[in-house]
Amino acid sequence: MNNNFKTLIFLLFFFLFSSCENNSKTELPNIILLMTDDQGWGQTGYYNHPVLKTPNLDEMAKNGLRLDRFYAGAPQCSPTRASVLTGRSNDRTGVFYHGYPLNKSEKTIAQALKTAGYKTGHFGKWHLNGLRGPGVPIFKDDKYSPGVFGFDKWLSVTNFFDIDPVMSYNGEFQEFKGSSSEIIVDEALKFIKENNDKNIPSFTVIWDGSPHTPMLASEEDRVEFKNLELRSQHHYGELVAFDRSLGLLRKELKELGISDNTILWFCSDNGGLDRISPSTVRELKGFKNTMWEGGLRVPAIIEWPLAIKSKVSSYPASTMDIVPTILDIVGISDSKMLKPIDGMSLKPLFNSQIKKRALKIPFRFDDRGAMIDNDIKLIVRSIKKSEFELYNLADDPKESTDIKDELRSTFKMIKKNYLDWTISVENSIEGNDYDNPKIDNDSFPRVWNKDKRYRPYFNEWSKRPEYKNWVKKIN
Repeated sequence: MNNNFKTLIFLLFFFLFSSCENNSKTELPNIILLMTDDQGWGQTGYYNHPVLKTPNLDEMAKNGLRLDRFYAGAPQCSPTRASVLTGRSNDRTGVFYHGYPLNKSEKTIAQALKTAGYKTGHFGKWHLNGLRGPGVPIFKDDKYSPGVFGFDKWLSVTNFFDIDPVMSYNGEFQEFKGSSSEIIVDEALKFIKENNDKNIPSFTVIWDGSPHTPMLASEEDRVEFKNLELRSQHHYGELVAFDRSLGLLRKELKELGISDNTILWFCSDNGGLDRISPSTVRELKGFKNTMWEGGLRVPAIIEWPLAIKSKVSSYPASTMDIVPTILDIVGISDSKMLKPIDGMSLKPLFNSQIKKRALKIPFRFDDRGAMIDNDIKLIVRSIKKSEFELYNLADDPKESTDIKDELRSTFKMIKKNYLDWTISVENSIEGNDYDNPKIDNDSFPRVWNKDKRYRPYFNEWSKRPEYKNWVKKIN
């Protein structure tokens, strides 16, 4: 009887422990990071755009946390992508400009989430492996592939991509038909469903190639823009296709029964493009590649029905906050990431009325920079020449009046903060953040048509509209 009782107690505790373990895994949220390519701050329906309708983004904004002052980590694509994966300013990671590879000593959020039991996937534009030019599929043995940085499954290309793309599925080249936005969402959903069926939480990065140049939208998606010049027609048509793919993503998450406990975080990778009509940035000053608001501020929404109530916030935040926020939510120590981290967790913002940000948002890119301290913004026209300006965004959202002479003490303090911070960035560049620095001699970007590995594909790709001119440059 004693033995039977002991056996019963053992089995009871065993099943209770197993149940708790399984419950803890199922309670972990699925996480999806969704990013467009060159979508400006003003290019959403919920900001009352004059010609573009984005019903699915609008619905997401209505249900989630709409961040009206969200900033890309840099005014350009590759640098911002580095900040998304590491929580660190781009220069720290070796991604100084578009096409630079992510330093192999960096630690990514994908790697950290794998330690918590997540399966990780990347779908779409990568642009962190040192290659420029229109997006081509990535080789399996590429030293800077998504797999090297913690992604279990990846359907990726090096850079921007459009209709009927050729992509790489964990190194296997495959051709697809249709809208690139819908293709990567379809494949991402297969990945999410596969892991959900196994009761495994997933981390999914979907980096769209739209509406980056050269811009190629279907006739159907351009119907509403016939009064615009052709370049703008294709630009806005690509955003129509993106919004439709977002609708598919949200619909399928609901049908899978996992939408409530899925974090869907949307943003763009930098400010909007110039020479597009109507304007991509509304009334903001500047465009992509500038440190003005139009170059850095981007649309952003976080939807997580289980934990976030619908609201609109003007709290300043950035892509460097994504990593610390996810670590905070999942309960992963920040020791899994490299220090310093330049962002902070936004979790306290989810259901509170916090208005003041404690940590300044710093930027450094191409000898230029900026630092945002709530309404105060420092503009660095040149780090080397020590050229600075100061603006109050609350009083002067168009950044038209430099007030550094009027607010001398404020200017002196934030200038010192910036210069101290940039010294720490220089230390990072020198490899002082790494235990075993991997400063590579091949870390400078090059165009893929000069990479001999791609030569066997030149004949076939010469027939593809996105590649033919690039192949001709070599042949």
